[in-house]
Amino acid sequence: MPLEKEELLLYLDGCRVQLILMQSIFTVALPLLATVTTSTASLPFVNYKMQGPPPPVEPTTKQFSVIKEFDLVDEKKTAIREVAPEKPKEKRLICKGCNEYESTALAFFQERGIKDRNALATIMGNIRQESTFIPNICEGGSRTSWSNCGRGYGLIQWTSANRYYGLGDFAKKYGGSPSSLHTQLRYLTTEVQWQRIEDRMKTPGKSINRYMDYAYSWIGWGHHGARTSYAHDYASRLILVEV
Repeated sequence: MPLEKEELLLYLDGCRVQLILMQSIFTVALPLLATVTTSTASLPFVNYKMQGPPPPVEPTTKQFSVIKEFDLVDEKKTAIREVAPEKPKEKRLICKGCNEYESTALAFFQERGIKDRNALATIMGNIRQESTFIPNICEGGSRTSWSNCGRGYGLIQWTSANRYYGLGDFAKKYGGSPSSLHTQLRYLTTEVQWQRIEDRMKTPGKSINRYMDYAYSWIGWGHHGARTSYAHDYASRLILVEV
Protein backbone atom coordinates (compact mmCIF):
# COMPACT_ATOMS: atom_id res chain seq x y z
CA MET A 1 0.00 0.00 0.00
CA PRO A 2 2.76 2.58 0.77
CA LEU A 3 4.23 1.91 -2.65
CA GLU A 4 0.92 2.53 -4.41
CA LYS A 5 0.53 5.85 -2.58
CA GLU A 6 3.98 6.96 -3.70
CA GLU A 7 3.20 6.08 -7.35
CA LEU A 8 -0.04 8.09 -7.17
CA LEU A 9 1.83 11.12 -5.93
CA LEU A 10 4.36 10.83 -8.74
CA TYR A 11 1.52 10.59 -11.29
CA LEU A 12 -0.14 13.73 -9.92
CA ASP A 13 3.15 15.63 -10.02
CA GLY A 14 3.52 14.68 -13.72
CA CYS A 15 0.05 15.97 -14.55
CA ARG A 16 0.79 19.24 -12.78
CA VAL A 17 3.95 19.69 -14.86
CA GLN A 18 2.00 19.06 -18.09
CA LEU A 19 -0.62 21.64 -17.13
CA ILE A 20 2.09 24.22 -16.41
CA LEU A 21 3.69 23.54 -19.80
CA MET A 22 0.37 23.86 -21.65
CA GLN A 23 -0.39 27.14 -19.87
CA SER A 24 2.99 28.51 -20.92
CA ILE A 25 2.40 27.48 -24.54
CA PHE A 26 -1.00 29.20 -24.71
CA THR A 27 0.39 32.31 -23.02
CA VAL A 28 2.97 32.67 -25.79
CA ALA A 29 0.92 31.39 -28.77
CA LEU A 30 -2.30 33.38 -28.39
CA PRO A 31 -0.71 36.86 -28.85
CA LEU A 32 1.17 35.55 -31.88
CA LEU A 33 -2.05 34.24 -33.45
CA ALA A 34 -3.76 37.58 -32.85
CA THR A 35 -0.87 39.40 -34.56
CA VAL A 36 -0.97 37.09 -37.56
CA THR A 37 -4.76 37.44 -37.90
CA THR A 38 -4.59 41.25 -37.74
CA SER A 39 -1.81 41.39 -40.31
CA THR A 40 -3.68 39.08 -42.66
CA ALA A 41 -6.88 41.12 -42.41
CA SER A 42 -5.02 44.31 -43.33
CA LEU A 43 -3.60 42.85 -46.54
CA PRO A 44 -5.32 43.99 -49.79
CA PHE A 45 -7.74 41.45 -51.23
CA VAL A 46 -6.60 40.01 -54.51
CA ASN A 47 -8.92 37.78 -56.47
CA TYR A 48 -6.49 35.98 -58.72
CA LYS A 49 -9.31 34.38 -60.64
CA MET A 50 -10.47 37.83 -61.83
CA GLN A 51 -7.12 38.91 -63.27
CA GLY A 52 -7.25 39.57 -66.99
CA PRO A 53 -10.27 40.74 -68.98
CA PRO A 54 -13.62 40.47 -67.18
CA PRO A 55 -15.92 37.63 -68.19
CA PRO A 56 -18.52 38.44 -70.82
CA VAL A 57 -21.79 39.85 -69.50
CA GLU A 58 -24.76 37.68 -70.17
CA PRO A 59 -27.51 39.46 -72.13
CA THR A 60 -30.41 40.61 -69.99
CA THR A 61 -32.95 39.58 -72.58
CA LYS A 62 -33.08 36.12 -74.06
CA GLN A 63 -32.80 35.82 -77.79
CA PHE A 64 -35.13 32.84 -77.86
CA SER A 65 -37.85 31.36 -75.73
CA VAL A 66 -37.84 27.62 -75.05
CA ILE A 67 -41.16 25.87 -75.58
CA LYS A 68 -41.82 22.29 -74.56
CA GLU A 69 -44.29 20.38 -76.67
CA PHE A 70 -45.93 17.29 -75.17
CA ASP A 71 -47.13 14.25 -77.04
CA LEU A 72 -50.76 13.72 -76.08
CA VAL A 73 -50.55 10.01 -76.95
CA ASP A 74 -47.29 9.21 -75.24
CA GLU A 75 -46.72 11.55 -72.29
CA LYS A 76 -43.09 10.46 -72.03
CA LYS A 77 -42.28 11.96 -75.42
CA THR A 78 -41.60 15.67 -75.45
CA ALA A 79 -39.97 18.00 -77.93
CA ILE A 80 -38.21 21.28 -77.23
CA ARG A 81 -38.00 24.08 -79.78
CA GLU A 82 -36.73 27.65 -79.62
CA VAL A 83 -39.02 30.46 -80.69
CA ALA A 84 -37.86 34.03 -81.29
CA PRO A 85 -39.68 36.50 -79.00
CA GLU A 86 -42.17 38.84 -80.60
CA LYS A 87 -40.85 42.28 -81.44
CA PRO A 88 -42.66 45.13 -79.69
CA LYS A 89 -45.11 46.85 -81.98
CA GLU A 90 -44.41 50.40 -83.11
CA LYS A 91 -46.89 53.10 -83.97
CA ARG A 92 -46.40 54.62 -87.40
CA LEU A 93 -48.30 56.84 -89.80
CA ILE A 94 -49.26 55.42 -93.17
CA CYS A 95 -50.90 57.25 -96.05
CA LYS A 96 -54.27 56.08 -97.30
CA GLY A 97 -54.38 56.12 -101.10
CA CYS A 98 -50.73 57.09 -101.56
CA ASN A 99 -48.56 55.53 -104.25
CA GLU A 100 -45.33 53.65 -103.68
CA TYR A 101 -43.09 56.70 -103.95
CA GLU A 102 -45.22 58.74 -101.56
CA SER A 103 -45.31 55.90 -99.02
CA THR A 104 -41.55 55.37 -99.28
CA ALA A 105 -40.89 59.06 -98.65
CA LEU A 106 -43.30 59.09 -95.71
CA ALA A 107 -41.55 56.12 -94.10
CA PHE A 108 -38.13 57.67 -94.77
CA PHE A 109 -38.89 60.91 -92.92
CA GLN A 110 -40.40 59.02 -90.00
CA GLU A 111 -37.18 57.03 -89.76
CA ARG A 112 -35.41 60.39 -89.53
CA GLY A 113 -37.38 61.08 -86.34
CA ILE A 114 -40.18 63.26 -87.71
CA LYS A 115 -43.37 61.96 -86.13
CA ASP A 116 -45.82 64.86 -86.15
CA ARG A 117 -48.68 64.47 -88.62
CA ASN A 118 -48.65 68.14 -89.74
CA ALA A 119 -44.86 68.18 -90.13
CA LEU A 120 -44.90 65.08 -92.33
CA ALA A 121 -47.88 66.39 -94.32
CA THR A 122 -46.03 69.66 -94.94
CA ILE A 123 -42.96 67.87 -96.29
CA MET A 124 -45.14 65.67 -98.47
CA GLY A 125 -47.13 68.66 -99.76
CA ASN A 126 -43.96 70.46 -100.80
CA ILE A 127 -42.53 67.48 -102.66
CA ARG A 128 -45.85 66.97 -104.43
CA GLN A 129 -45.88 70.61 -105.53
CA GLU A 130 -42.30 70.44 -106.78
CA SER A 131 -42.26 67.08 -108.57
CA THR A 132 -45.37 65.01 -107.79
CA PHE A 133 -42.85 62.53 -106.31
CA ILE A 134 -41.33 61.75 -109.72
CA PRO A 135 -37.55 61.60 -109.12
CA ASN A 136 -36.48 61.81 -112.79
CA ILE A 137 -38.60 64.83 -113.67
CA CYS A 138 -36.87 67.86 -115.17
CA GLU A 139 -38.11 71.42 -114.95
CA GLY A 140 -40.94 71.76 -117.42
CA GLY A 141 -42.21 68.22 -116.88
CA SER A 142 -40.01 66.05 -119.10
CA ARG A 143 -38.72 62.72 -117.75
CA THR A 144 -35.02 62.36 -118.27
CA SER A 145 -31.77 61.43 -116.59
CA TRP A 146 -29.98 63.82 -114.25
CA SER A 147 -27.15 64.39 -116.74
CA ASN A 148 -29.57 65.42 -119.49
CA CYS A 149 -31.56 67.92 -117.46
CA GLY A 150 -29.13 70.65 -116.47
CA ARG A 151 -31.35 72.49 -113.94
CA GLY A 152 -34.54 72.10 -111.89
CA TYR A 153 -34.34 68.35 -111.35
CA GLY A 154 -35.78 65.74 -109.07
CA LEU A 155 -38.00 65.59 -106.00
CA ILE A 156 -37.55 69.20 -104.93
CA GLN A 157 -36.37 70.54 -108.30
CA TRP A 158 -32.75 71.26 -107.45
CA THR A 159 -32.08 74.33 -109.61
CA SER A 160 -29.03 76.27 -108.41
CA ALA A 161 -25.72 74.94 -109.71
CA ASN A 162 -24.32 73.93 -106.32
CA ARG A 163 -27.45 71.99 -105.35
CA TYR A 164 -28.00 70.44 -108.79
CA TYR A 165 -24.41 69.26 -109.20
CA GLY A 166 -24.28 68.37 -105.52
CA LEU A 167 -26.83 65.66 -106.27
CA GLY A 168 -24.60 64.17 -108.97
CA ASP A 169 -21.51 64.33 -106.75
CA PHE A 170 -23.38 62.64 -103.90
CA ALA A 171 -24.56 59.79 -106.13
CA LYS A 172 -21.04 59.30 -107.49
CA LYS A 173 -19.47 59.30 -104.04
CA TYR A 174 -21.93 57.07 -102.20
CA GLY A 175 -23.34 54.97 -105.01
CA GLY A 176 -26.77 54.99 -106.56
CA SER A 177 -28.35 56.87 -109.40
CA PRO A 178 -29.02 60.62 -109.11
CA SER A 179 -32.34 59.88 -110.82
CA SER A 180 -33.53 57.41 -108.15
CA LEU A 181 -35.87 58.14 -105.28
CA HIS A 182 -33.66 56.63 -102.58
CA THR A 183 -30.55 58.54 -103.64
CA GLN A 184 -32.42 61.83 -103.73
CA LEU A 185 -33.99 61.27 -100.30
CA ARG A 186 -30.57 60.54 -98.84
CA TYR A 187 -29.02 63.52 -100.60
CA LEU A 188 -31.56 66.12 -99.46
CA THR A 189 -30.87 65.32 -95.78
CA THR A 190 -27.19 66.19 -96.29
CA GLU A 191 -27.94 69.68 -97.58
CA VAL A 192 -27.44 72.56 -95.19
CA GLN A 193 -30.88 73.92 -96.13
CA TRP A 194 -32.51 70.77 -94.75
CA GLN A 195 -30.26 70.50 -91.72
CA ARG A 196 -31.29 74.00 -90.64
CA ILE A 197 -34.93 72.95 -90.30
CA GLU A 198 -34.79 69.26 -89.41
CA ASP A 199 -34.92 69.80 -85.64
CA ARG A 200 -37.86 72.17 -86.09
CA MET A 201 -39.69 69.60 -88.16
CA LYS A 202 -39.06 67.07 -85.38
CA THR A 203 -40.71 69.37 -82.85
CA PRO A 204 -44.35 68.25 -82.56
CA GLY A 205 -47.50 70.29 -82.07
CA LYS A 206 -47.13 72.99 -84.74
CA SER A 207 -49.65 73.98 -87.36
CA ILE A 208 -49.19 73.27 -91.05
CA ASN A 209 -48.69 76.99 -91.66
CA ARG A 210 -45.87 77.09 -89.12
CA TYR A 211 -44.17 74.03 -90.61
CA MET A 212 -44.65 75.60 -94.04
CA ASP A 213 -42.68 78.64 -92.87
CA TYR A 214 -39.81 76.31 -91.96
CA ALA A 215 -40.08 74.53 -95.31
CA TYR A 216 -39.62 77.74 -97.25
CA SER A 217 -36.03 78.08 -96.03
CA TRP A 218 -35.48 74.48 -97.11
CA ILE A 219 -36.86 74.66 -100.66
CA GLY A 220 -36.91 78.40 -101.34
CA TRP A 221 -39.82 78.27 -103.79
CA GLY A 222 -40.60 81.09 -106.17
CA HIS A 223 -44.21 80.01 -106.57
CA HIS A 224 -46.21 78.78 -103.60
CA GLY A 225 -48.82 76.99 -105.66
CA ALA A 226 -51.01 74.39 -104.00
CA ARG A 227 -48.43 73.06 -101.55
CA THR A 228 -50.46 74.12 -98.49
CA SER A 229 -53.62 72.52 -99.88
CA TYR A 230 -51.63 69.37 -100.62
CA ALA A 231 -50.33 69.38 -97.05
CA HIS A 232 -53.85 69.52 -95.61
CA ASP A 233 -54.89 66.73 -97.95
CA TYR A 234 -52.06 64.50 -96.75
CA ALA A 235 -52.81 65.31 -93.11
CA SER A 236 -56.37 64.06 -93.60
CA ARG A 237 -55.09 60.79 -95.13
CA LEU A 238 -52.40 59.90 -92.61
CA ILE A 239 -53.52 57.03 -90.40
CA LEU A 240 -51.78 55.88 -87.21
CA VAL A 241 -51.27 52.10 -87.15
CA GLU A 242 -49.22 49.55 -85.22
CA VAL A 243 -46.59 47.74 -87.25
